[in-house]
Amino acid sequence: MLQLAIIAAYLVVVIVIGVLSRGRAKEVDDFLVAGRRGSPLLITGSLLATIVGGSATIGMAGLGFARGLTGAWWLLVGSIGLVVSGIFFAGKVRGFGLYTLPEMVEKQYDSRVGLAASFLIVIAWVGVLAAQIIASGKILGILGVAAPALWMVIFTVAFVVYAVLGGQQAIIRTDVVQIGIVLVGIFTCLALVLSRLGGWAGLVSSLPPERFAFPVSSQFGGGDLASFLLLVGLTYLVGPDIYSRLFCARDTGTARVSVFWTALIIVPVAFAITVIGMGASALFPQISSPEQAFPVVVTGVLPPFVGGIVLAALLGAVMSSADTILFSASTILAVDIIGRFRPLTQERTLFYSRWMIVVLGVVALLLALVLRGVISALLFAYTVYTAGLIVPVIAGFYRERLKVTPRGALAAIIGGGSAALVSGILDIKYMDLGSLAISVALLFIVSYIENRSRAA
Repeated sequence: MLQLAIIAAYLVVVIVIGVLSRGRAKEVDDFLVAGRRGSPLLITGSLLATIVGGSATIGMAGLGFARGLTGAWWLLVGSIGLVVSGIFFAGKVRGFGLYTLPEMVEKQYDSRVGLAASFLIVIAWVGVLAAQIIASGKILGILGVAAPALWMVIFTVAFVVYAVLGGQQAIIRTDVVQIGIVLVGIFTCLALVLSRLGGWAGLVSSLPPERFAFPVSSQFGGGDLASFLLLVGLTYLVGPDIYSRLFCARDTGTARVSVFWTALIIVPVAFAITVIGMGASALFPQISSPEQAFPVVVTGVLPPFVGGIVLAALLGAVMSSADTILFSASTILAVDIIGRFRPLTQERTLFYSRWMIVVLGVVALLLALVLRGVISALLFAYTVYTAGLIVPVIAGFYRERLKVTPRGALAAIIGGGSAALVSGILDIKYMDLGSLAISVALLFIVSYIENRSRAA
């Protein structure tokens, strides 16, 4: 009951912060991009809180439990993507001074491509949001007080109310505090798990040598690594949640520096979470679902008070990711889809943005109640997003040099995204990477044909 009380107190505090932040979110810039005043500390903390969410804690600990050290690649590919983004794209993204990724796509190509990108992002990001809601059910379900489905409903209500009231003003500031608690919780868990096992040597003696294979293993081969690099890593290079943070930075230098710091910090975090999952495999081999590894460690290794704090920290990590994802998708739905068909004043933009938060939160909750796995839900959503949008966006930064056209980009978004959607629904082997290849081919072939026809 102590752990339940701590978590309940945490949810109440979060909603109170949203209420107190409401007065600061009266203007569109304040609500959507926190007034574009984000410092390196705020942007780095918010990026970390966005990334170290349900997938990085619950999902990746489950990968460590089931596969071993190679589970760390789930976040490591993100670090690689962020480094590339910092070198080539982060400054350019902030330089646009926009609200959303589809607005940037429209600047690169035209309004048709921007609208197609908007629909694709909203569809994919509802799946990513559903994964965070599933993670909340796995965290809170370990308390044994209520069914995971009920906890998922309670969690959704809490983060939707918080986002509606406070907007980016509330989210980006509390992210720094939340990620601090999360990191302390993760490394406290790691220290106590290794202590229970007798240190690193005890962990090594408790598990088969195959669990320590890296960078590949018998359960995670080169093809799996390639899929992670392309389908997951590229979402860090071009992602609406990442870009929503960069748009909040006070200048291009802040955006670039924040991305590099985030890439550096998540490397030790990736290995820490994975080793916690491996430790759970040694200490609690009876766990039936690998994605329960982290919550079981918290309740089985930590004292009740500390365990309650860490569970609240885990919930905070999931909530930070959920809020950012929900806010990104709802802003796109309000600004780039509704706003395209009916011009919106500042007041109407705020009105629709808040209502779209509610609508998408409900849709994601319904999807989460149908799906069951965090990583499987994320992979499906990331595949649809990556296959449809990544290549046109990256090519758009070098449009004149590559000679890509709006029709080529539109064909790539529709063709690649549709192929990935069919691949995920029908579970067609290797079609996830194949859909990305389809997007590349359509972009350049259609662009080439269009350029030739214009020349003729």
